[in-house]
Amino acid sequence: MGRYVVRRLLQMIPVFVGSTLLIFLMVNVMGDPIAGLCGERACDPATAAQLRKEFGLDKPVFPQRYLTYMGHVFTGDFGTAFNGQKVTELMATAFPVTIRLTIVAILFEIVVGITLGVVTGLRRGRPVDTSVLLLTLVVISVPTFVTGLLLQLLLGLKWHWISPSVHNGTFDELLVPGLVLASVSLAYVTRLTRTSIAENKRSDYVRTAVAKGLPRRRVVVRHLLRNSLIPVVTFIGFDIGALMGGAIVTERIFNIHGVGYQLYQGILRHNTQTVVGFVTVLVLVFLVANLLVDLLYAVLDPRIRYA
Repeated sequence: MGRYVVRRLLQMIPVFVGSTLLIFLMVNVMGDPIAGLCGERACDPATAAQLRKEFGLDKPVFPQRYLTYMGHVFTGDFGTAFNGQKVTELMATAFPVTIRLTIVAILFEIVVGITLGVVTGLRRGRPVDTSVLLLTLVVISVPTFVTGLLLQLLLGLKWHWISPSVHNGTFDELLVPGLVLASVSLAYVTRLTRTSIAENKRSDYVRTAVAKGLPRRRVVVRHLLRNSLIPVVTFIGFDIGALMGGAIVTERIFNIHGVGYQLYQGILRHNTQTVVGFVTVLVLVFLVANLLVDLLYAVLDPRIRYA
């Protein structure tokens, strides 16, 4: 196991470098950030030159600016936004909110999605199975911004059950936004769990466990569910990073000042330092989540061994 973890960590280095390089190049060709600083009027040439020199934009994007940026990243410095605020300060306020939002969304996926998947997988072809399949299909078909605006209108403005916008970013305020963020993924988890349960229900080890006279609850939880969760865990593991980076729509609807909000503002204002810094951290989240998912395989299925 130790050798496998070391090998995976070494493999993450070129992936991280390649991903950050691609992001850095893409973000730096979005447009001229100096033009955005000057507003609607064109910048004075001397002022524009001074600003480019101050922010290091007068150097070639690759390799000078990229290598300089990566050198600062490894020291914990993600640069300074064009408004003079440190990117790390923006991260300190944005990431805790988005992490709480992601935790709420993941809990919805795990508790609701897996529960519905197990129930429908064990009752395949019955009315409850058909109803849940139709419901998940509707959830997948409806865009997230429609679901979010509808819940905000009904629960927040019409029935006054929740606040239409998030103020403090506490867990209770993030329940509905978390449900909106997790809605599509929750539907996929339900369908994926259902399919996996229905397939493994006919396996030899399940028939053997039933033949031994084991209680149904133990057969389902200890044998059937444990072996059926591998594809579900894979999906949820990759979905962690996707939820953190893809929360732009949800955070805009509920006025949540998290990672999605900062990315939106950075793209809108051509603030390359902010966008690259936040996406760099999201790349690390993806890589770590991927590693943890691979390690969980051996926990769920003892037959899996790492050389």
